[in-house]
Amino acid sequence: MNRALTVDDLVIAGIAVAAGLLAAFLLRVLTRWLGKHAERTRWSGDDVIVDALRTVVPWAAVVGGVAAAGGVLPLTRTVQHHVNQVLTVILIFVVTLTAARVIGGLVRAVTQSRSGVAGSATIFVNITRVLVLAIGFLVVLQTLGISIAPLLTALGVGGLAVALALQDTLANLFAGVHILASKTVQPGDYIRLSSGEEGYVVDINWRQTTVRQLSKNLVVIPNGQLAKTNMTNFTRPDEDLTILLQVGVSYDSDLEHVERVTTAVIAEVMTEITGAVPDHEPAIRFHTFGESSIDFTVILGVGEFSDQFRIKHEFIKRLHRRYRDEGIGIPYPTRTVTLQQEAVAIPQQRGAEREPGEAPSARLG
Repeated sequence: MNRALTVDDLVIAGIAVAAGLLAAFLLRVLTRWLGKHAERTRWSGDDVIVDALRTVVPWAAVVGGVAAAGGVLPLTRTVQHHVNQVLTVILIFVVTLTAARVIGGLVRAVTQSRSGVAGSATIFVNITRVLVLAIGFLVVLQTLGISIAPLLTALGVGGLAVALALQDTLANLFAGVHILASKTVQPGDYIRLSSGEEGYVVDINWRQTTVRQLSKNLVVIPNGQLAKTNMTNFTRPDEDLTILLQVGVSYDSDLEHVERVTTAVIAEVMTEITGAVPDHEPAIRFHTFGESSIDFTVILGVGEFSDQFRIKHEFIKRLHRRYRDEGIGIPYPTRTVTLQQEAVAIPQQRGAEREPGEAPSARLG
């Protein structure tokens, strides 16, 4: 435009900006009201969507008001073009950040709703956010008139060099994806590695797996090492597990009576102690004539790995008390050691005289 700026132009532009700000405020109130209703639903995805709208819609109203004001003002074509580009970039930037948060939140909601997928798989969320941000960045460059074809070519060549330089990092990344996709380990599982580390899996991210030990300490394990090592998962396929306790009774015990008493104690523990499995069938198996006792194995059922310590504690206390009341002996290991004394020959000292032809004599003491 070639005409001069007037007061009317400024007033109309101010009204447009004020209208955009007012619309942003009203839309913010509306989305907040929608958010309260979304919290009452069971699906967590609507909370993520409303939270995203709470950010995008007010910003879109503000950008629209500024764009309307710019259209009213007598700006040159070049200035108008630059203003539109800046507003478009701002809007793309806000939409990209919001889209990354929305899609990441939806991925997290899906993983939390499915038991076969990681309940806290931040690796998937992070990868999704990076991809969305990368797409938004390319859209911004295209909007500014920058050709992205050479950039994609350079990224392809540079990506090969980066991949060679970051072999360990990429190995951990793909190992983490493989672990989650194979469903062998998920957050919340109790695992034990062949190297000795064990505990509850807290999180699996793009580089490492965090394990919380029973002592509350955190152990950080690279995903590549976790994928290569031998591992025992005590939570899968079933969280319930059985534990074995070794018990021995004296040889003069009535084994039928021992079995009845032990079975009664097992049933008592299974029904009264938290963490036990009430419907677990008691199992006792005699297996060895030991050196000082007849040994047998007691098989108990526990609901979760850490429950076994409480179950063992209560079972041993109650079994010991019941054996004492029933007169069932738990013998101490005994050994008979026989010592034999033998004469020790001490060679004759040098310089001692003896008759010719006399054999050397031995002395004791």
